[in-house]
Amino acid sequence: MPRTWGITLLLAPLCAALCLCVSPLAFAQWRNVPPEANVPRTKGGEVDLEAPPPQHANGRVDLQGVWMPNDNRYIRDLALDIGEAKVPYQPWAKRLTDERKDGSHSREDPDAHCLPQGVPKIDYVSYPWKLVETPTSVVMMFETFTFWRQIFTDGRTVDPSAKPAWMGYSTGHWEGDTLVVVTTGFNGKLWLDQIGHPTTDRLRVTERFTRTHYGHMRIEVTVDDPGAYTAPWSASQVVHLRPTWEPLEFICEENNRDMENLPGDGALVGLSNVEAAQRKGYLK
Repeated sequence: MPRTWGITLLLAPLCAALCLCVSPLAFAQWRNVPPEANVPRTKGGEVDLEAPPPQHANGRVDLQGVWMPNDNRYIRDLALDIGEAKVPYQPWAKRLTDERKDGSHSREDPDAHCLPQGVPKIDYVSYPWKLVETPTSVVMMFETFTFWRQIFTDGRTVDPSAKPAWMGYSTGHWEGDTLVVVTTGFNGKLWLDQIGHPTTDRLRVTERFTRTHYGHMRIEVTVDDPGAYTAPWSASQVVHLRPTWEPLEFICEENNRDMENLPGDGALVGLSNVEAAQRKGYLK
């Protein structure tokens, strides 16, 4: 593991600080990098992050670039905006979250085993990710654990019999200058955050990507999982352009020694959230 991954509450601020210290070195991996064309500049010659967003030839806003949130607030708690008291839990999901949120079950978090963070969690990790548009899809390449996503915009739909997946299956469409992405087909093992908000295989995530300025993009997320929650609930975060950056290789499995020190029940590792709740007697 090339960087310490913040699993517990105490390590989350460290992860954010580490990102800021290490990630700017990304540009040093390459030489003779040609300057980007049509980049807005301030009078001082810096990239003008507050300038209007760029547009494609058809007039639609261009979302491409390397992006990153400034911190890991939403990795710690996706319910930060609405507040814990307003999360519409199913009873078993609340009991599971309540016992996880102090970090005493960190060993059971899939992240601790270098497994995928899933959607929407991976969008909000404070490591850079690169978004590339093609005529039929949008590709997101994450430095986090060297993962990737495909978001198909060619009109295809998800086969209901598709194998359940950590990252789900994503399709997208445009509403004006906003890319709307719907992801389904999850495996029910994801934690939405370090607090431990659970999911089931009924999870449906809707993301709305809106580039508001040259250097800023808002991602609004709606979590709709009737297996774990009684109603949909939402979060929103702004991510920021990182000019000249590129994602680095991040092999989580390499020298991953977090497990030696993390508390939790090893027997629950690899189970779905529903199976974990059943083992504990929270759900029949």
